[in-house]
Amino acid sequence: MRLENILALTKGTLYSNPNVTLFENLAFDVSKVKRGSLFAAYNPSDIQEALANGAYGILFDKPTQMGDSEVAWIKVESLDEAIKRLLRFYLLEKELLVYACDPITLHLASAVSTPSNFCPVEGTMAQVWEKLWPLEKKSVVLYSQALTDPEIFIETSQLIRAQEKTITIIEQTLFETSFIHNDTFYERQMLSPFFIPYLEHLLFFYTFMRIPFQLKSFSKMGHFIPVFTNSRLEIKEFGSSERVVIFEPLLEFIDEQRDFLHAQASWAKILYLIPDSMRSSVTIGVENILFYRYPEEILTLLQTNDFHFALVAGADKSILNPTRSSMRQLGFDF
Repeated sequence: MRLENILALTKGTLYSNPNVTLFENLAFDVSKVKRGSLFAAYNPSDIQEALANGAYGILFDKPTQMGDSEVAWIKVESLDEAIKRLLRFYLLEKELLVYACDPITLHLASAVSTPSNFCPVEGTMAQVWEKLWPLEKKSVVLYSQALTDPEIFIETSQLIRAQEKTITIIEQTLFETSFIHNDTFYERQMLSPFFIPYLEHLLFFYTFMRIPFQLKSFSKMGHFIPVFTNSRLEIKEFGSSERVVIFEPLLEFIDEQRDFLHAQASWAKILYLIPDSMRSSVTIGVENILFYRYPEEILTLLQTNDFHFALVAGADKSILNPTRSSMRQLGFDF
């Protein structure tokens, strides 16, 4: 990467007069800095170590004490914006085939083994850079606009969707599925039937694009996450209790998950816990909807209401592991 290109693309200001004109790579982790690197100083305290490791340039957006005049000190308004502009420019020559999808489909893609020329991507700008930069020309990229800035890419298309069902469910519970796809039987996958339509579109996309794939493990899905608990909200082994708290980080999927729960567990008492800030936009329209103002209030609502399933929107399952002192403050006894 040439210094003159970096200055032009990032609209940065050079605060030194270095002899360097070329950088070998862009590094975000100080431990990965090598001789000739340009270091993106998200953490200014790492700059001295980066220089010791051989950095030729420092890209920064926070007040920084500059030292060696032989180093290219480049000040930008925003590191994320600067990285995005650089990435957008350097990806042009890669001619990537970029497809947009919803967050669930993207997370499913991360649970499937595919060749190195297919890349599901999300995360910080630094994480996106490190995933996209090594890709070979004409690689296929899958991303979600809800999780990644779409302005990184010059041109995108929508995910090609299945026109007919290609997955046959053989056996299912609310949180596990056994199914057949293309004459292959997948037994007791840790995947709720709720996800099957999304998986169907993803596998159709792989087939259409001639991308070889192999299913791995769905145990780390970041949506519709079941946590089995007892009446004291103590976490129990999967399938070992009749009280399940289900966590969904994105409100946009709550209506669909409500319909799924009502269809699959019409016998159950189901609670819906929604952030109070979303009260005006919620379209659930059911009796057992409760609003919470802060994450700690979720524990109180779960403790004081009976349920078989509680669908919690906009919170992480880590709230079920609070400290004992915070639990006592909320009125829990031990």
